Amino acid sequence: MKLVTFTHQNRTRIGAVVDNYVIDSYSDTGIPSQMLDFLSAGTEALAAMQRLIEGGGMRILLSEVLLAAPVPRPGKYLAISLNYADHIAETGRERPDYPSFFTKQSTCVIGSGIAIQQPKVSDKLDYEGELAFVIGQHCRHVPLDKAHEVIAGFTIANDVTVRDWQMHSPTMMIGKSFDTCGPLGPWLVTADEIADPHNLAIKTWVDGELRQNANTGQMLFNCYEMVAYLSQAMTLEPGDVISTGTPAGVGVKMKPRGYLKPGQTVRIEIEGIGALANPVVAEA
Repeated sequence: MKLVTFTHQNRTRIGAVVDNYVIDSYSDTGIPSQMLDFLSAGTEALAAMQRLIEGGGMRILLSEVLLAAPVPRPGKYLAISLNYADHIAETGRERPDYPSFFTKQSTCVIGSGIAIQQPKVSDKLDYEGELAFVIGQHCRHVPLDKAHEVIAGFTIANDVTVRDWQMHSPTMMIGKSFDTCGPLGPWLVTADEIADPHNLAIKTWVDGELRQNANTGQMLFNCYEMVAYLSQAMTLEPGDVISTGTPAGVGVKMKPRGYLKPGQTVRIEIEGIGALANPVVAEA
């Protein structure tokens, strides 16, 4: 199932994408209108959405809706750094002994098609194509062999980074959290639809130029290891987003630098999920 948060006729709610249509949940009072509530409702909400799909619920052309990020305001947005060997090599850093996480503030999150703003204070705007997953239940101290059970689904993330501001703090948080620096989408593919999240092709284009070309099987720490590791320290909750790191090919390591510029479009494709595409504009 491909779950979306979308707006149509000035109403925002949850739906499911089937072919080129969105199955509208508006008529079903048993389906929460916000993704965090939907995920918290668990299997009951999923079953209600499936019945709506099978029962021929109201369909809206996908081209006629505005997609938000599947989880527009996650409670936590955690992202791992240095999780692909080729990216570690291009940065000149050492391989980490433990998963190294930072936070992105939830106000950075936007959906597919929404513009990434080059900020007034910097022209060093960079992309990072990544697989992300969304937590589906409250959990703590999750064993590695049970970690897959707490993942609601998978989506695409662009860990957009303002590179000079990234270095303002050892946590990297401020350079990772500028408004519009958190594209997610276009939808959340439920975990049952992804047979193996660790064997997915991932590619990033800037306009027509292929910048990143890798496979999620190259991750040093896989999705389940991340869940097990993080849940030793904190409670993970429905709607928390965890982004799994970027492969080689980021703009800051190109010669000359391949920073994003207004007028360009960055597009990330992940096998089995789809494509996340965002234009770049100058901050107004």
